[in-house]
Amino acid sequence: MITGIYRDAWGIPHLRAGSARELARAQGLVTARDRAWQLEAERHRAQGTSAAFLGTDALAWDGFARQARLDDTARRCFAALERRDPETADWVRAYVDGVNEGLAGATAPEFARVGLAPGRWQPWTPLGVWLSTHILFAGFPAKLWREQAVRHLGPAAVGLFAADGPGTSGSNGWLVSGERTTTGRAVIAGDPHRFIEEPGVYQQIHLSCPEFDVVGLAVPGVPGIAHFGHTGTVAWAITNAMADYQDLYRERLRRTGAGVEALGPDGRWRRAARHTETVACAGGEPVEVEVIETDRGPVIVGGPEGLDGGVPESGEEVLAPLAVSLRYPPRVTGDLGFGALLPLLRARTVAEVDRAFDVWAEPVNVVQAADTEGGLLHRVAGRVPERAEANRVRPVPAWEPGHEWRGWHEMPRAGLTDGIAVMANQRGPSAPLGVEFAPAHRADRITALLDGKDHWSPADMPSIHMDTRLSSAGPLLDRLAELDGLSPEAARTRDTLLRWDRHMDADSTDAALYAAVRGAVVRRLAAHPAFAALTTPPAYPEVLLPWMHLVPRIGFALEHLLRAEELYGVDRAEAVRAAVEEVAAEPPVGMWGDTHRLSPWRALPGAGDEEPGLSGDHDCVLCTSAVPGWSDLSARGPAARYVWDLARREDSLWVVPFGASGVPGSAHHRDQLPLWLKGDLVPVVTDWDRLMKESDV
Repeated sequence: MITGIYRDAWGIPHLRAGSARELARAQGLVTARDRAWQLEAERHRAQGTSAAFLGTDALAWDGFARQARLDDTARRCFAALERRDPETADWVRAYVDGVNEGLAGATAPEFARVGLAPGRWQPWTPLGVWLSTHILFAGFPAKLWREQAVRHLGPAAVGLFAADGPGTSGSNGWLVSGERTTTGRAVIAGDPHRFIEEPGVYQQIHLSCPEFDVVGLAVPGVPGIAHFGHTGTVAWAITNAMADYQDLYRERLRRTGAGVEALGPDGRWRRAARHTETVACAGGEPVEVEVIETDRGPVIVGGPEGLDGGVPESGEEVLAPLAVSLRYPPRVTGDLGFGALLPLLRARTVAEVDRAFDVWAEPVNVVQAADTEGGLLHRVAGRVPERAEANRVRPVPAWEPGHEWRGWHEMPRAGLTDGIAVMANQRGPSAPLGVEFAPAHRADRITALLDGKDHWSPADMPSIHMDTRLSSAGPLLDRLAELDGLSPEAARTRDTLLRWDRHMDADSTDAALYAAVRGAVVRRLAAHPAFAALTTPPAYPEVLLPWMHLVPRIGFALEHLLRAEELYGVDRAEAVRAAVEEVAAEPPVGMWGDTHRLSPWRALPGAGDEEPGLSGDHDCVLCTSAVPGWSDLSARGPAARYVWDLARREDSLWVVPFGASGVPGSAHHRDQLPLWLKGDLVPVVTDWDRLMKESDV
């Protein structure tokens, strides 16, 4: 069979080849043609070399990537893959060969803007891209926040501020068994919520060879289809399990004539690996980074001289740690779980998907799968260490025994209730593996919507994707209802909000009014003296600071803070009263979508179009996350939507926020955006006669 590249009406690549290896080469080639700039930006981020062309704004990330040993870990994992699974390692090499072939002719305009020529990928580069994409995914910096909150507010602060990450987590997924569908076969649908990037973080693709024929959402830079796929007889999808699988250790370090030593749990000082690296910076001076690794892991905060270059006063070592190291599974095991990728493509049944996910590593996910024979799967996949409970909550002292890793958790499994299973990052089957989970609002709303009909078709599912009811509005509205003695303007504002249908629609003036009052409440709570000690974070690296900002923390925990029996002496009724009076005096002019606009991340800021207004909010099923009290802009949202039909794969549907091409000016650069905004999806095409052949490879 001649390897060929085909396209559908949306420019989505469909690839055919005579073998899995040749298909991987074609996938790498077409990805480089469609996403050359994105691939190179991600390669440099994984290596910690992006500041060399992006300038000083990228220095913080590059320093973190060097200190966390991302590129070195990718090399280790690929070397281990070659030993354990030479077939998969060779398949990854073929993908890299295709990428290099495609990059050789790349002409994306971004390269000219920064004066960069495409470089060369190494066999371990896809592993580095995967690792750098997901290293912060589990939100380990939240442990630094909890440490600060507990120090200043006490242990109850962990629960009160339980909203992991700089933005609330998203991702919806639901499995409807054949007994609840119009076709008699299962349907899987959902939408992964991530930071929206342009080009997008997911690539629609169709991979076909004699061994398998799979459609799905690939991660550009990584071969195969890891998260969302449909082989024709079995389909799978994931949501973030919210598991805790990365640990932070407070380290006591000291310099010696030979280097650096770290104090271990046995009371002995042991040599730490140490070297320096130089980070080049466009438009700035090179920056030297000290890379230290103890027996626990790489040091990512501070060093022997302390967080800010000064040694803390005697007796303060525990309260002001000299350094913090990061322990994460691939660095310990040399395994990123790439051994699952080929078996997933080859899977024909739920049992085979299940076996493939047995070797999954990270991120830890909840998996839902169904096949054409009626098989169903709902399980957690990944690697979570067994260790002390304290490890999961806050940084723990490396010099004290009892904080070591003792093995790996068995991954939980779950079933269906009334023919459905819903996951939206809430406490579910992965509850024993995590500390903080998303509120149950999205999961409960999806369940209620599914319960509203006896039978669902694939075409019905977008109505769930686009639901905008904000269940978390209740606590603030309850506080508003209790107010009396308001000015006439504030009373009208209160009454308007109490009549509001609680839907965060882009064209809703009531939703805009609610968001304004909510933001004012958040800012007033954050300004209260009870939280003053949390307004200035320690001297942590810039990459970790989004987890430490007080206003977003209060914004995402607002319903907990308003419902708590007591809140450190804060008069919440007075805060709400002052907020509604403030907004009533100068109410927002316009609709929610006027300020709640899409704000995608781009490696080169300022190069994009003005973005549209959005419906939804962080606790809606349509999870377009604003940051209450900080900004109405949405940097997070559905990075794709999918509907997998197990009756007829050609009735499946999908869409991404922008388009199949990452090249500005291409007809398929942003052609799916209008559909994504409305909730429409693109048909999945699998009939080769309906595709246009682009080229042989």
